[in-house]
Amino acid sequence: MKTLKAILIALTVTLTTSVALAQDKKANNIDNSNIALSGYSPVSYLDLGLAQKGDKQFKSEHNKVIYYFTSAKQKSVFDKNPQKYLPQYGGFCAFGVYAGAKFRVDPNKFIVKNGKYYLFLYNLELDAQQLWLAENNHNGLVTAADKNWKKLVATYN
Repeated sequence: MKTLKAILIALTVTLTTSVALAQDKKANNIDNSNIALSGYSPVSYLDLGLAQKGDKQFKSEHNKVIYYFTSAKQKSVFDKNPQKYLPQYGGFCAFGVYAGAKFRVDPNKFIVKNGKYYLFLYNLELDAQQLWLAENNHNGLVTAADKNWKKLVATYN
């Protein structure tokens, strides 16, 4: 009886953990290690306007998502106010969210505006950052993307 109870507890913990991780992957553009932004520093994006690869020795976890930083100072800044440094739309492509879909991003393609940063898809066929800029209507695009995000946040990409 104790063995069966132990198996049921282990199964419950496994399923609960799987569901919790699935929720993170719906709302955040993360890899299987729960690392956000492909390891780039959220503080570098917002405070420096640069895409800088973080170092795993300077990492923080926020809501089960791991963020890397370029220095202990950046980590400390993030830890004091993580909400300020989270990417818009969970790090998914802002133009994709505007269009109603989730797309992976190129961490070097981003825009900082009004104290927030937006990431974009980039590949041989599509430069979503250029599409966003060509619209010349940042606030309108953000309004539409924010509305779409309310639905997309609960879906898989």
